[in-house]
Amino acid sequence: MSFRRWRDHFEKNRLRPAPDLRDARDGVPDDAVVPLARSLAVFQLGESKGGRLATEIDDIPGLPDDYRAAVKLFIAEEQRHGQLLAASVQGLGGTLLTTTWTEHLFVAARRLLGVRFKLVVLLAAESVGLGFYRTLASRLPAGPLWRCLEEICEDEVHHLAFHGDAFRGRAWFRRAWYPVAGAATIVVLIDHRKTLRALGIPMREAAERIFEVLRGVTADLRDTRTKVEAEPREAEVASRAWEAAGR
Repeated sequence: MSFRRWRDHFEKNRLRPAPDLRDARDGVPDDAVVPLARSLAVFQLGESKGGRLATEIDDIPGLPDDYRAAVKLFIAEEQRHGQLLAASVQGLGGTLLTTTWTEHLFVAARRLLGVRFKLVVLLAAESVGLGFYRTLASRLPAGPLWRCLEEICEDEVHHLAFHGDAFRGRAWFRRAWYPVAGAATIVVLIDHRKTLRALGIPMREAAERIFEVLRGVTADLRDTRTKVEAEPREAEVASRAWEAAGR
């Protein structure tokens, strides 16, 4: 869709009420509660980041106004995910985190790559997060936490399509994104192995779910046919503005 329609999409999403997660523990196996709360706390920290990009994007010349506004709304939606995950952690009786070794890695990657590639890192994190959330939801009973993860997953699917509209067909973005996403997958599988084990999820199954998302994103970024939903001209302008940033 056009970036104006993406802007409207994110504006509409802002009106949604937050789900009640005080009973997030309902139906969760007792031995999975602690590791699950810790895993969600790790992702909560990541989903809450990215706020600096909302101001840094104003310093990138040449971006279409609707795209610039849509990016800011997308970041706000990511931070809403952080709020939902925080409520989930608290509903599970867990503790929120202020820092983790994985968070340090992602922050270092964003700073190392600069503003030009911040969306590369964010897209990698979202892709891996979508696969991981789907993996968790596959073992959770229908309830507040399952519904919360399903809502986040639906948002993330739209986020991937939004970024695809801006960067589809851009080899530089695809070449930068896939190694970051692959590395992030390994980090997530190692860091959250206790949660996977507690929910009875084989490591291989979790890896396959994540790589299924990565393959889909890779194919989408490579596809330059009529699949592009943003207006071709504004997508070209947005992509070239990002490509020029930081030079």
